[in-house]
Amino acid sequence: MGKSEVTCDCEVIHEDLVKKVKEQLQSEEIITQLANFYKIFSDTTRVKILYALDKSDLCVCDISALLNMSISAVSHQLKILRDSYLVKTKREGKVIYYSLADEHVQIIIECGLEHILEKNNQK
Repeated sequence: MGKSEVTCDCEVIHEDLVKKVKEQLQSEEIITQLANFYKIFSDTTRVKILYALDKSDLCVCDISALLNMSISAVSHQLKILRDSYLVKTKREGKVIYYSLADEHVQIIIECGLEHILEKNNQK
């Protein structure tokens, strides 16, 4: 075991704490949905798109130019984000603008970035 590893040397189960937390656990189905939700954020292209949409509503052509990707590739990622309820659309004439679905998505992006930047500044 390395010096930086932290382990618990006790073998006591704190039954009151275990029971309290167990009562608050979500169902297996909800936990699976939560894990799948976070898998969406494991793709750097999708995170770039979400970050860009945190700054402004954009159409697929704007996102394509911004990320230097084909419209087809961006559209594929946007479909995944729409199907996951992370982005929404708004039509203005022939143009469809994409935006973050709600404030929760904005908070996830901004808090995640803040966490990363803080950790990078501590190095």
